[in-house]
Amino acid sequence: MRSTRSTHLLAALCTLALTLPCAPAAAQAVIKLGTIAPEGSIWHDGLLKIRQAWREKSGGRVELRIFAGGVLGSEEELVRKMQRQTIDAVTLSGAGLHTVDPAFNCFSLPILFERPEDLDAVREHIGPAIEKRLEQRKLVVLHWAVAGVAYFFAKQPLRTPDELRKRRLWMPPGAPYMEKLYSDFGVRAVPLPATEMLTGLQTGLIDVTATAPLFALLDRTYQSASYMTELEWGALIAATLINTRAWERVPAELRPELMQAARDIGQSMRDDARRAERDAIAQMQARGLQLVKLSTAERTQWRREAEQAYPRLRGDYCPPDLYDEVMRMRAAPAAHDK
Repeated sequence: MRSTRSTHLLAALCTLALTLPCAPAAAQAVIKLGTIAPEGSIWHDGLLKIRQAWREKSGGRVELRIFAGGVLGSEEELVRKMQRQTIDAVTLSGAGLHTVDPAFNCFSLPILFERPEDLDAVREHIGPAIEKRLEQRKLVVLHWAVAGVAYFFAKQPLRTPDELRKRRLWMPPGAPYMEKLYSDFGVRAVPLPATEMLTGLQTGLIDVTATAPLFALLDRTYQSASYMTELEWGALIAATLINTRAWERVPAELRPELMQAARDIGQSMRDDARRAERDAIAQMQARGLQLVKLSTAERTQWRREAEQAYPRLRGDYCPPDLYDEVMRMRAAPAAHDK
């Protein structure tokens, strides 16, 4: 395990690297991107593919510099660095995306999607509207992806909403309205940066976290919270954003091709993540993870309570116009099967 001194040194070197040339002299545009995705993960591998594609398609004129594994801080810190133009782009999960625009929350309404195809259909439908919103914030979506599906990982078996009310649930910071909603339903939510979630489990600050199996495997969440409830609590969207000023440094004639390359690789990342999620659950089971299966009655209880909360999520949590579109599609699933 890396020592505290080594960790601080690594962070200092990465910060220094932001101020130094980090691409061949021929590069006309250097794009510095931060992410908490660990090196070796599907998301980091996807970013490496984008970097290579951009090098090839631009003839070396565009260089993507990736700072992975949270060496530049939490997702909230990465967003602030991008806003201050210390870095140019970020790859974020839903925990970070909601700090950019609450529209991203519309994908993570609890127990909303029964199938991956439902999430994809909604993303394709409201994605353009979200991209328009981001244009007003001087941001461009390079690609969409998924971080997986959030399941409850708990220290003790978790079967019902009443049992959840007896625990302390992790939630990302920066969403006081969501914290209040949990409180109104009797759930004790503890806001922590994603980078501190595991420490919270280890120290007893929290008892339950809702996270994707791939993340739980990579950071070994399952070792501290060894019971996974088989309930698809929420979809976890992901995306890479770049500020407009940095994107405009890329030669105009290259932008469409580089954007398409990023989108194609983002699609591949999404498919890879879903395959890997199933494998991650099997790997964790082999290492001691216990799956908590729910009865039909227990599932119905979770869904009933989630649906009671939906109207209160229209507004601060999910913008009204997008909320209405999501609910319309949810009420008519056959419409997007055609």
